[in-house]
Amino acid sequence: MQKDFLQSEEWRKFQEAVGRRTFNVSESGFRVNIVEHKLPIVGNYFYVPRLSRNSQLATRNLFKKLISLAKKEDAGWIRIDISDSRLLDSIRDYWRVVKAPHDMQPRQIFVIDIAKPEEELLAEMKAKTRYNIRLSQKRGVAVKAISKREIKGGVDSRLRGNDIKSGNDIKKYADEFLRLVKITSERNKIKSHPENYYREMLKIPCVRLYAAEYQGKVIAANLMAFYGDTAIYLHGASDNKYRNVMAPFLLQWRAILDAKKAGCERYDMGGVKIQNPKSKIQNPSWAGITRFKLGFSPKTKPVEFLGSYDVIISSWRYWVYRVIQLIKSFAK
Repeated sequence: MQKDFLQSEEWRKFQEAVGRRTFNVSESGFRVNIVEHKLPIVGNYFYVPRLSRNSQLATRNLFKKLISLAKKEDAGWIRIDISDSRLLDSIRDYWRVVKAPHDMQPRQIFVIDIAKPEEELLAEMKAKTRYNIRLSQKRGVAVKAISKREIKGGVDSRLRGNDIKSGNDIKKYADEFLRLVKITSERNKIKSHPENYYREMLKIPCVRLYAAEYQGKVIAANLMAFYGDTAIYLHGASDNKYRNVMAPFLLQWRAILDAKKAGCERYDMGGVKIQNPKSKIQNPSWAGITRFKLGFSPKTKPVEFLGSYDVIISSWRYWVYRVIQLIKSFAK
């Protein structure tokens, strides 16, 4: 059974590359990766990224090992991304669990079935999305895929002619992506990761950078991971200029086509926030990105998760942390 990318060895090594300690516990051949996070005043806590719905995390022996490791490393609590109520109930049989003050990962992710023929994928899109892809092509937007290493299944050997792998060009496009990240974070008033975070992410073997060029300028770029049977949209950024050429639509479509060539059957577009199957948008701050993603497959329902929950190891440290979080929320 394939693990989630966030539970992969590639993601664990990436976390270490950006300065975090990682651990793992295993039982009966099933391994759980753990990332250590550090906070001022209250110290460190463990984070167990998203697990598959059929994971064996809740088996007694595995959970005992997880608790024992947390105590040994003086972690104040363990934050776990919970997939469903059965997993949550199982963990509650062993230890005290409370809902985390915020989720580490989106509670809804939008995953498209791309095993279908290309023509069928296009036909299932919203008309406006299909139109914008063709408009971008007609305006002369060119998409390049930049990869430093081979991706699963030898897909790099089948890349299109305008793709690049030379060191100088990789650095050039990585710099352009970082420039666009700054522009996007300022435009949307969100905090981006440090530059080194993205540079280290580009070193992950299964990650590829897609860049859209128009009139000789990079105007939009996406970071993608090809992992197992799934292509995963990790991060995206765009310029404030030339938005009328609809480059983000063509970037996603090109990545979908490459994912199909690589043998992927699913395309994970990441987080959305919708209220119900009729796709009524619930959170205004997510309205634009949710509308954009739903346009690629409006009949697809998001994959639902319960969110992040905390297993308390040190009560006083945990509740000091919660008080600090509460004060921060009032200060905003």
